[in-house]
Amino acid sequence: MQNLSRRRVLTLGAALGLVGVADPSKAWAWSSANSIAATDTVTDPWSVWDDATDPLVASLLDNGQIPAVNTAFDSWVNNGDPLPAALPAALVTYLQQVNTLPSWADQTKLARAAQFNKRMSMYLFLLYGLGSGIMSTVIPREARNVYWSAGGAVMQSRAAKTFTYGYDLSALDAFQPTGHFVVTSNKTRLTHAAVRHLLPQSPAWRAVTNDQDFIPISNGDILVTFHSLGTFVYGKLKAWGIKMSAAEEDAYLHQWQVALHLLGVRDDFIPASWAAAQQQSAYVLTPIMAPTPEGINLADVLLNLTSSVDLGVTKGFQREFARYVLSDKIGDWLKLPRDLVSRSVIELGWPAYVAFREGLSPIIPTTFSLFDQFVRGLAMLFLNNGTSATYTPITIPTGNRPA
Repeated sequence: MQNLSRRRVLTLGAALGLVGVADPSKAWAWSSANSIAATDTVTDPWSVWDDATDPLVASLLDNGQIPAVNTAFDSWVNNGDPLPAALPAALVTYLQQVNTLPSWADQTKLARAAQFNKRMSMYLFLLYGLGSGIMSTVIPREARNVYWSAGGAVMQSRAAKTFTYGYDLSALDAFQPTGHFVVTSNKTRLTHAAVRHLLPQSPAWRAVTNDQDFIPISNGDILVTFHSLGTFVYGKLKAWGIKMSAAEEDAYLHQWQVALHLLGVRDDFIPASWAAAQQQSAYVLTPIMAPTPEGINLADVLLNLTSSVDLGVTKGFQREFARYVLSDKIGDWLKLPRDLVSRSVIELGWPAYVAFREGLSPIIPTTFSLFDQFVRGLAMLFLNNGTSATYTPITIPTGNRPA
């Protein structure tokens, strides 16, 4: 029994019909009847990686071809751009197969989602940045994967690349030839494959990983990340009383469904409705959140990035807003210092600010400018990577975090 691997345990659990909570060491029980595939099967997403991508990227890494690929990728930015001529033939063949939207993508819904993103941009910047970004640090496997990968050592650049993914998804032309998101997704999918190949070679990562034969960034892990982004944001918008039509809600989900597909997630894992997404989130995300030394470090780095520029508010205000968005429990996990004066301003001012923006308040108190300045500053910090640059290239790593 000492050699019983995680995958064998999962196979045995599935065979016995066991059910469990959102823990990759326990059997998966979410039925694909609630997915866009609607196949009514039960398959464990933590034992599914990316068979179409992983062997290719492993070969490119082993043959030392990734630096040349990254250089060639500099000219590949827009969805309508031709594939760079200097790419290896095997990579060209692969990209010709995946560099397209799924057959079920609905252009009408994607166009509606683009308009919704434009209308919601202020909320999205805030929730993706101080909400989802900080939440990622209390998702243990994600925090450890980020910390011990190459990007963990240069978090300002890593954060900018993550923000670029969300920004490209939210752009008006995200899925059009002039947009970037399909290309950004393909580069991200290749990056995930590289991390899957490289991280198991890291002694430091292996030392903090429960199962030594575990491969990072499975379909299950990507689903967790989706719920910390799309499902979390959707829930916050609803909780804050933001006006959304049923068509807008459906369109916002549809863009994420397409995004998950482009990252290599199987259709039988992708929720078909927000009700299914929230059910899956409660099953797959909520129970696994917990603090780790890596996550506490990453949260401190990320929040210090926001403190390194003038956002028009104090450091205490920023950390209290993170607590307000995520919960004091998560704030305590991450050891965020308290600023009760700022918390009082937030608890009184933010609901009124949202009400005004939604057209429910007849006047605009002067303190509302504090929130406007804060959100704009936060968005520009991540968008510009702390500099004047407007484009953050996504590069495939060739190693792990330096020792």
